[in-house]
Amino acid sequence: MHAHNTHSQVNKIPMAAVLTGGFSLKKRFIVSLFAVFVFLVRGASDDVSVVSVSAMEGDSVTLHTDVKINQWERVKWYFTDTFIAAISGDLSFICTDVECNNATERFRDRLKLDHQTADLTIININASDKGVYHLKIFNSTHPGKDFDVVVYDDSAAGVKRKSVAEGESVTLDTRIAKTPNDVMTWYFNDILIAEITGDQSKICTDDQCDERFRDRLKLDHQTGSLTITNTRTTDSGLYELKIISRRNRYSTTSIKRFDVSLTDSGLSSAAVTGICVVVAVFVLVVIAAFGAIYYCRKSSIKDEGSPRDRRRPQHRAATNKGHFLVLNNRAFQPLPESESEPE
Repeated sequence: MHAHNTHSQVNKIPMAAVLTGGFSLKKRFIVSLFAVFVFLVRGASDDVSVVSVSAMEGDSVTLHTDVKINQWERVKWYFTDTFIAAISGDLSFICTDVECNNATERFRDRLKLDHQTADLTIININASDKGVYHLKIFNSTHPGKDFDVVVYDDSAAGVKRKSVAEGESVTLDTRIAKTPNDVMTWYFNDILIAEITGDQSKICTDDQCDERFRDRLKLDHQTGSLTITNTRTTDSGLYELKIISRRNRYSTTSIKRFDVSLTDSGLSSAAVTGICVVVAVFVLVVIAAFGAIYYCRKSSIKDEGSPRDRRRPQHRAATNKGHFLVLNNRAFQPLPESESEPE
């Protein structure tokens, strides 16, 4: 009886083990299937992801692939459904715009491809360039990218003109807020004069710039605006600001231009203020002088009139003795003897 029970238990153990093993295998399969599902979902979401790009008219925009292509890979760029650029990893084939598609001349001479990363740069972008740009990489596990480009109208675009009198300070205002990833570079007639990278700045790193603008340039690290102090006529010319802004998966390059003209015949505001003060003081002095002269003349006239009044009784007495009477500059003859007072 005991032997029979032992034999039954021995027979039951393998069956339990088989059942447990089958359940574990099934569980692993379900987990694996779920992992594959998650992977596919993530992969699909990556395929349809879109990078939003904002730019102003006239900017240059670079769409980054974030990869370094191999020699066996091929990269193609599309604007909506139009084939606009391509490059092979071994550089045996490169084309842009009409070289790729004779049917379109939208981007003539305005597309550039990086030979190592296949980044696409659109130069002097305009409103008609807005839309979706598709990146496809063949013979690669890279899913590709889509860039939704929006172009805004810059009503203030063009050359801004500044006129200033010699000796005054002038500020070339960027009217933007600098971000940590921005690189700002100032040029004067194509000569590098100042640069801001991150929180670091450089001013006049070469002798030619230092000789011209020695200690007269100031940079605003918040906006990148440039101030020229104690201006001279030699400071007249074209100033250009190049702004490279790196964003997530793309970058933009903006150019701002300022035409500065100086005059040596005008007076600075400080000089004008000084002249006004001097003129005001001079007018006050003249008024005070005329007042003093008027007061002195009036006092003199009063002093001359008092003795004349005292002499009038004597003149009247003299007339009684037959002397001339002077009155109002007229001479009167004395009365005849017969008409004089009776004896």
